[in-house]
Amino acid sequence: MPESNRTITSDRRGGGGAYASAARPAGAERALALSSGQQPVAPVGARLSESTWSGISLRVYGDLGEVEREWKAFERRADCTVFQTFDWLAKWQRHIGKRKDTIPAIVLGANAEGHLLFILQLAVETRGPVRRLTWLGSELCDYNAPLLAEDFSRNVSADRFGELWQEIVRLLQSNPRFRFDFVDLQKMPERVGAQRNPFLNLQVLAHPSGAYAANLDRDWDHFYAAKRSSSTRKRERRQLKHLAEYGEVRFVDVQDRHEIERTLDTLIDQKSRSFARMGVEDIFSRPGYREFFLDVATDLNVSALTHVSRLDVGSTMAATNLGLRFRDCYYLVLSSYHDGEFSRFGPGRAHLHELLRHAIDSGFQRFDFTVGDEPYKRDWSDTELQLHDYLAAVTPRGWLMVALTAAYRRTKRFIKQSPILWRAFSKARGLAGSLSSR
Repeated sequence: MPESNRTITSDRRGGGGAYASAARPAGAERALALSSGQQPVAPVGARLSESTWSGISLRVYGDLGEVEREWKAFERRADCTVFQTFDWLAKWQRHIGKRKDTIPAIVLGANAEGHLLFILQLAVETRGPVRRLTWLGSELCDYNAPLLAEDFSRNVSADRFGELWQEIVRLLQSNPRFRFDFVDLQKMPERVGAQRNPFLNLQVLAHPSGAYAANLDRDWDHFYAAKRSSSTRKRERRQLKHLAEYGEVRFVDVQDRHEIERTLDTLIDQKSRSFARMGVEDIFSRPGYREFFLDVATDLNVSALTHVSRLDVGSTMAATNLGLRFRDCYYLVLSSYHDGEFSRFGPGRAHLHELLRHAIDSGFQRFDFTVGDEPYKRDWSDTELQLHDYLAAVTPRGWLMVALTAAYRRTKRFIKQSPILWRAFSKARGLAGSLSSR
């Protein structure tokens, strides 16, 4: 069969998961591997702007194709996350960015010997009369950060980064194509790999949401027992038995292209109904979003990064997932569940159990739940990631946008950090959504 799958029973103490097939994806072995050593980087293509600052040569490109070779070679050894990989962002620009007339502004910085020190995957977006500088693909990247060479911090100190950033801003503003009114860099983590994020040396403010990750054990049963009390495990085994009354419960690791498309279509439909119930915007109604996720998941050139799975109950796709795999980390990006009769027995939770088991069995060391303050993420995680935004104006129009944006995000964070206010807001939003769908 094209997919490897396993039938899930409630007999095991770990909460289910006897394998019906021995076939498993290589997981971490199939993810991108680090390469060793650095080679001098030769410039490629026609750069649009360049300058030199304190021994660091800066080049700016507006075409992703011009930097693909350098970028892909650098990401194999650089400190970064999966959201800074070339393939992820090139797909975003193809399906979404071009429709919004987003202009990539990719800044490469190299030392005197020609070794790359960093890549800043920036972009200029136009909203009405205002142009902003942001991260490329920012809204679909849970973590926005530069790609950094391992020795970046030794070459650019915290004090010097502010001066370097001002030179980069000046360089971008010197080219009419890249000019902007304000800077809006969101969802920046405190660390990039082993290094402190240099953008935290600027005047940043706290992002409204946090992110969560779990360090995985080498054994699922031990990990599960450490995260769940005996009474909770007993209740979850009982719920799994109830699920099995509706049909065989199977975890399916989807690998066939047709099945990937079918699974993602179901995931998107499930998420759209969930957004409607919550009273929030359906992101898949935005131009290019559905096409982006389908392309990312089915392109063989990107298959090392992506993972599609589902939990089947009989013939029903009870829960679905799109994850990303990069180095030693599994990223939970999209997940949803069937809202039918058996939803009260937790198909989404049962699927998450099997995803965690899959990540452990595949050799991943971390499971990243990504951005969002949902309670279940805190239950499983032992690491909370603080995220930060950087806002700065360069024109009078930019000053107004920065003031309004900063006030909005501070208010949003205040509401989200107050359980009482957040519950009231969520209920009101859900009520508004239910009324509007009638």
